[in-house]
Amino acid sequence: MQRRADQGWIEVIVGPMFSGKSEELIRRVTRYHLARVPTQTFKPSLDTRFSVSEVVSHSRHSTAATPVADSDELLRAVEDRTVIVGIDEGQFFDQGLVDVAELLAGAGKNIIIAGLDLDYLGRPFEPMPSLILRAEYVTKSLAVCHRCGGPGLFTQRVVQSEELVVLGATDSYVARCR
Repeated sequence: MQRRADQGWIEVIVGPMFSGKSEELIRRVTRYHLARVPTQTFKPSLDTRFSVSEVVSHSRHSTAATPVADSDELLRAVEDRTVIVGIDEGQFFDQGLVDVAELLAGAGKNIIIAGLDLDYLGRPFEPMPSLILRAEYVTKSLAVCHRCGGPGLFTQRVVQSEELVVLGATDSYVARCR
C-alpha cells in the first residue's frame, strides 16, 4: 500500500538514559537536512544541561534546536514550510504533545520524537507511552547496564530526590538491566 505524498507520520525513539535516543534523533533529522528537506528541531526549555539552543547527545553530537515551554508553544513555532519536526526529551512535555503530533502529522509533517518511556521508578513516563500508541514507527533503544554490561532497559537515579524530574546525566543516573 502506497502512502499519500501529503500524509505525514509519527516516529518515536524511546529507551532509558544513555541508550542513544538523542543521538538517533540528531542522525535522522540531519539526514533530512542534508537532503535539503526543511527541518526544525525542538527541545523543552527546562533542559539546559548541555546547551540552551541545541540538542546535544551524551557523546556530544548536536544539532540546533528551538527551546519551547510546552506543546502549545511548539505548535505555534512550527513553520508552514517545515516537513520534518524533531522533538527531543518528549517526556518533559505535557500530554498535549500527543495531540500536537497528531495534528502536525495530519497536516503532512513527519514528526520524530525521542524520550524516556519509563521514569526512574520504572513507571510509564507520559506522554511517551501515549505517543508510542499513535506512532507509525517505534524504535526501542537499550543502554548498557552500568553494573553487569548487559542490556540496560531501565534508568536508575543515584541521587536522593522525591521529584519526578531531576535534570542530570552520569552524575545523577545510570542505566540498569532487570
